[in-house]
Amino acid sequence: MNESIADRLRKLEETCRDRGVPLTVQRRTVLEVVLERDDHPTADQVYEAVLARLPRISRTTVYRVLDRLAELELIRRVHHPRASSRFDGKIHRHHHLVCLQCNKIFDYEDAALDAIPWPQKKPHGFEISDFSVQFIGICPDCRKKEEDQ
Repeated sequence: MNESIADRLRKLEETCRDRGVPLTVQRRTVLEVVLERDDHPTADQVYEAVLARLPRISRTTVYRVLDRLAELELIRRVHHPRASSRFDGKIHRHHHLVCLQCNKIFDYEDAALDAIPWPQKKPHGFEISDFSVQFIGICPDCRKKEEDQ
């Protein structure tokens, strides 16, 4: 899925209008920052980038906007076992490779993983709405550093 940033910003406008949520410059700017990056930034990294564009914005505002955008399903929150949550502008189903040394997260597209069958029953009464797979390990750069030491 290869939507342009302009398409995604239009989706923000539509979603805000449809749900009665004010479309603010802060929401638009935070979404732009997340969509411009492919490194799954932390909330603090997003804040620093937004601050360069909106010098009076608070860290709390950026955190709240990120949470709201994730709630509106305009971005995804990606969890890392050793670091803070990250944010991903790609909302289509895809998976991640997570490095335990440098904390980088890489996108991983795999049709076979996308086709994993969903449970027929609700395990523990859990209503499943989506899924993604995370493979956790050591990236090539970190492996090379280890070999060079």
